[in-house]
Amino acid sequence: MEPERDGGPSIPLDPGDASLLALVDRLAAMLERSELAEIEVEAGGTALVLRKPVAPPAVPAIGGPIRTEAQSGSVPATGGASAAAAAEEGRPAVLAPLTGIFYNAPAPGSAPFVSVGSEVAVGTIIGLIEAMKLFNEIKSDRAGRVARVVAENGALIKAKQPLIEVEPL
Repeated sequence: MEPERDGGPSIPLDPGDASLLALVDRLAAMLERSELAEIEVEAGGTALVLRKPVAPPAVPAIGGPIRTEAQSGSVPATGGASAAAAAEEGRPAVLAPLTGIFYNAPAPGSAPFVSVGSEVAVGTIIGLIEAMKLFNEIKSDRAGRVARVVAENGALIKAKQPLIEVEPL
């Protein structure tokens, strides 16, 4: 089914789905608090693996070589550090309404919905979050100029995690 235009799934979540998403959020919180690198859960024919993100490579000095994720073999970290940086700089952020995989473009190889310097209005689509095999349009709840795109394309995003930072116009 197609997602509704308000960013939510086209059918209401039944209690089983809502409880599964709550369980995933609780497991992710447990993983963050523990020293484990991953948690794997199997029930019947379903398996779920949650992994801690790997720290991104250090930012090179100006003029130094730039390494891509593919070259470094690392997966970008997502989470609280971005929210803290946004709060320190006083920039408002558009937060993820649900947990899932974030996509910054409508299709692979397409131009991203927004980029640094883009102007967004309330209701502008800024990305997609795939959750439970549904692609949910994520719309900005703020107006202004995109100061930073926080979420990485293809990364697991948790609910209430910043996606973009916006400078009010």
